[in-house]
Amino acid sequence: MLHGSSYCALERHTQGVVQTIEVYADVTCPFTHVGLRRLVERREQLDRHDVVLRVRAWPLELVNGKPLRGELVGEEIAELRAATTPDLFAGFNSIQFPQTSLPALMLEASAYLNDDRIGEEVSLALRTALFEQGRDVSDPAVLAAIAASVGIAIPGREAAQLVHADWHEGERRDVSGSPFFFVGGQGFFCPTLKIEHTEGHLKISVDPKATEAFFDHCFS
Repeated sequence: MLHGSSYCALERHTQGVVQTIEVYADVTCPFTHVGLRRLVERREQLDRHDVVLRVRAWPLELVNGKPLRGELVGEEIAELRAATTPDLFAGFNSIQFPQTSLPALMLEASAYLNDDRIGEEVSLALRTALFEQGRDVSDPAVLAAIAASVGIAIPGREAAQLVHADWHEGERRDVSGSPFFFVGGQGFFCPTLKIEHTEGHLKISVDPKATEAFFDHCFS
């Protein structure tokens, strides 16, 4: 079943020559991984390096009152790979799925205090580690390696305040979960994917028309 918080929020801002796509998401959400990777791929195709991702915490375990289970995420990933993304999730390991996403979200939020591009790099690296390399992103050693790769320190416990601040700000902005997008005041639910539940089975497909319309909003 798609988690009650399986949305993300995205809003585009223009700051001089830099456009920031803002995303509320959980590190452990596989639908967000697909959405972010597809956005980055389209950015590369268009050579739009003026666009930066600002990923904010939408901690599903706090929103839902319990963390995601690796088995459930594995089922969603199997459907995603079969239906739409055979190029992604190659190294996912449900056994190494983190018991909590909060340490990863804390590192992500702290990275953005340095610079939006550093924050984006950490955000994508965390998801690559989890979904493509099968690594436990609650493991301090994994987090330390990612932090060292961009030259930042592991955050202290105070970083939990950043995660909670993002979460509550998302609530004030009517974020529904991970992933739901807002672009130019218009909302999009999983615009690159069509997700249906049929007789208890999750069915996922690509909606090409909706995908192109969404990217037009992001990169126009």
